Amino acid sequence: MGGRRAAVGWGDGGARARGGGGGPDTPRVLRTSDVARATGWSVQQVRDLEALGVLPPAGRSSNGYRTFGDEHGPALRADRRLATAVGPGGARAVLRDVRTLPLPDAAARVGALHVTLARERDEALVARRALLAIRAEGGPTGEAGPDEGSPSVNVPAGAAGDEDDVLTITGLAAALGVRASTLRHWEREGLVAPERVATRAGTHGARAYPPAAVREARITAALRSAGYPVPAVRETIAALRRRAAGPPPLAARAARRAATARRTGALLAAGADVARLLTGATEPSG
Repeated sequence: MGGRRAAVGWGDGGARARGGGGGPDTPRVLRTSDVARATGWSVQQVRDLEALGVLPPAGRSSNGYRTFGDEHGPALRADRRLATAVGPGGARAVLRDVRTLPLPDAAARVGALHVTLARERDEALVARRALLAIRAEGGPTGEAGPDEGSPSVNVPAGAAGDEDDVLTITGLAAALGVRASTLRHWEREGLVAPERVATRAGTHGARAYPPAAVREARITAALRSAGYPVPAVRETIAALRRRAAGPPPLAARAARRAATARRTGALLAAGADVARLLTGATEPSG
């Protein structure tokens, strides 16, 4: 095989191939098996990554075997880290784009990954705060007991009523300090589920708000006044209504936040290698 063989270690952490002989400027040449050993991929996976366009095209030795060099290290490391951040399919699509799109488009593609993870983090925080608000109301968050720093729900005076109270739309609107039209809007959005009182003629008449619906309206009012968007409130109310077995919502939210943090860390770790791919720079050989 042409060039010089290298003992390698550039699969992670930026460690580079070290050649045996030749000056520091001598190009390093790696076989597929060298790359696989250095990165933890299998030989077939390395071939597949090249075929998918994740890696720059490999060279060919005089006997037809693939050869890899410094320019392949950043792509291999970036693929592994981006796979943790956005999944294998997403990582490989991004790396293909980074290699083939004009620089402004490729940079925007990478920037969008950060935006997506930031949005997921914000949504998880919104949901957590909302569920903590439910806990303050004594709702089924899956955990019991006070939580330091938990936001409280400011229940409007008179909105609670007795445990068996059923409120009319007028009474509930007055207690919450909102318009009746607002309660009807919340109903259309799936945030509050009143009952309908049948008339003597058998048709559905006025809305009636039993304790469960009153509680949904109280939490909706508190969250909306705190600036939470309707989709976040809808998710919270859905969590309130779910009483079936499964992961406790608060615990599930904590796990989601932790997973988002890990993915963000992986995305940041990929940053230097992705930047090399964007600019076309290769590994320093000193």
